[in-house]
Amino acid sequence: MAATVTIIGGGPGGLIAAEMLAVAGATVTVYDRMPSVGRKLLLAGRSGLNLTHAEPLDRLLDRYGPDRDRLEPVIRAFPPEALREWCHGLGQPTFVGSSGRVFPEAWRATPLLRAWLARLGDLGVTMRPNHRWTGWADPDNRSLTSARFVSRDSPEHVVTADVVILALGGGSWPRTGSDAAWVPILRASGAAVDDVQAANSGVSVDWPAGFAAEFAGTPLKNLRASCGTMSVRGEAVITRSGLESGVVYALSRAIRSELNGESPGTARQRGAAGGWGGPDNFGRFATVRLNLLPDHDPARLAERLARRRPGDSRSSHIRRATGLPRVSLALASLSGPLPDDPAALVGRLTTAEVRVTGLAPLDRAISTAGGLRLDELDTEWMIRRRPGVYALGEMVAWDAPTGGYLLQATMSSGVHVARAVARRLSLTTAPAISATIPGEA
Repeated sequence: MAATVTIIGGGPGGLIAAEMLAVAGATVTVYDRMPSVGRKLLLAGRSGLNLTHAEPLDRLLDRYGPDRDRLEPVIRAFPPEALREWCHGLGQPTFVGSSGRVFPEAWRATPLLRAWLARLGDLGVTMRPNHRWTGWADPDNRSLTSARFVSRDSPEHVVTADVVILALGGGSWPRTGSDAAWVPILRASGAAVDDVQAANSGVSVDWPAGFAAEFAGTPLKNLRASCGTMSVRGEAVITRSGLESGVVYALSRAIRSELNGESPGTARQRGAAGGWGGPDNFGRFATVRLNLLPDHDPARLAERLARRRPGDSRSSHIRRATGLPRVSLALASLSGPLPDDPAALVGRLTTAEVRVTGLAPLDRAISTAGGLRLDELDTEWMIRRRPGVYALGEMVAWDAPTGGYLLQATMSSGVHVARAVARRLSLTTAPAISATIPGEA
């Protein structure tokens, strides 16, 4: 009789694990709480499905920050070129955009998912939509891999398999089924689970009266933004409640660290006259520093600012000398009137501070941080406290910026777990899986 595998969660990590194990000879069933699988993948692909990134692998691995050490062997075994080759095998060739991001030529996720589901069907993978996982059949017996589900068609029932793989996603985009409802279940079983928090999200800023009304929707271009020791180049967009877009998302780990008080000496308490603290961070705020003129030499810029033409208003003179739009000068003025001294003015324009009071709500975040701690997993990504149960993807507590890094690590972890399960069940892992997925050692 073929070995049986229950996969809970029909996102990309769970689906690629299902594919690999079906190829290796297991009987695989995928359970998902939504009416269909792959919903988050489809939503992410509406504006172009960013599969991975084409930068050198060492640089890509650095994007995972402190999680690099645990993710490196997983990603090296299924790197970006392997993901692209897999995609091509589904009839979906890829291309590299100008920023190095990799997309399918069809641009959206729909053709890829349609071809993928057809392949899974041909491999005999069974899909069980509308099934919500409610926990273990016997939480105290950690040797069992029996999961409880409720569905529209039946009351709570138990499914037992040789192996269970948890691929339940994070907590963003709950309308796709990724709602972190699994957190209390795993905590009740004794696992250490960090709070799920927004990542790659917009941030909240208490703009002064009138600022948001005038500038909401205005882009801030060609910035260098910093928080703590992290610094990135790119753009941002002012919203009524704060800031969104590229540099903000890229700094989300550093911003979250300051808001949580995890960076000694950087998270500050709200002052009596400040009014910047948010209700969720106990008065802490994070400081984002904006260099509005990253390509200018400060000394030469100060010289230009010192030569004011007769009849020029001060604001016109500054805008002419710097090339900055009015929104940038208004932003630099938030901490007080712009200095008269040219050198001090340059200093303000290159280190304009924005006080961030919180992160956007989870349902507006691109992804989430936190989740099942990596040290709860062995090197095979099996949960130490529950033999035969594995976890993968975004539900595990690693963090990644936008740019294809999240999907890359999710898919790599799916392949990693599939190979580990195949070894545990003595399946034909080496020839079968490597025939379908490049990168098998």
